[in-house]
Amino acid sequence: MTFEEVLVQKTAVRVQSTGKALEEVLISAKNNKCLTIGVHESAKVMNVDPDSVSFCVLATDEEYECDIALQIHFTLIQAFCFDNDISIVRVNDMQRLVDLLGDKAGDVEDAHCVLITNPAEGSWEDPALEKLHLFCEESRSLNDWVPEITLPER
Repeated sequence: MTFEEVLVQKTAVRVQSTGKALEEVLISAKNNKCLTIGVHESAKVMNVDPDSVSFCVLATDEEYECDIALQIHFTLIQAFCFDNDISIVRVNDMQRLVDLLGDKAGDVEDAHCVLITNPAEGSWEDPALEKLHLFCEESRSLNDWVPEITLPER
């Protein structure tokens, strides 16, 4: 096996395990009432209390790729996250994300931005969230500022 093949294989395993970690974090955050869903709702939370935001997920799929307004919102959210040291990733499967979030997501259009927030009492900690923060840090060191994660299939 060549070096390039080994590197590709390790990258695939890393991305797959990161997708599983994101799924675990989203489910745990939902159960702990630590989610904010929707571009406008997320913007409100980030404006009022940016320190409460632990992680940001931006989601789109082929249907919304050319939505200029959405892309402008994404650019502003990304800039805010960078300025406030909030880890951020993209997912490319809106329907899978909505399925994970359940009724809380409403329709697909509400799930373009999902924030994972810290509970007021600060008692919720998740090892998978730490794994995601490390993944984002590693990605930034490779100049991949908003890495894309693929959620595992059900």
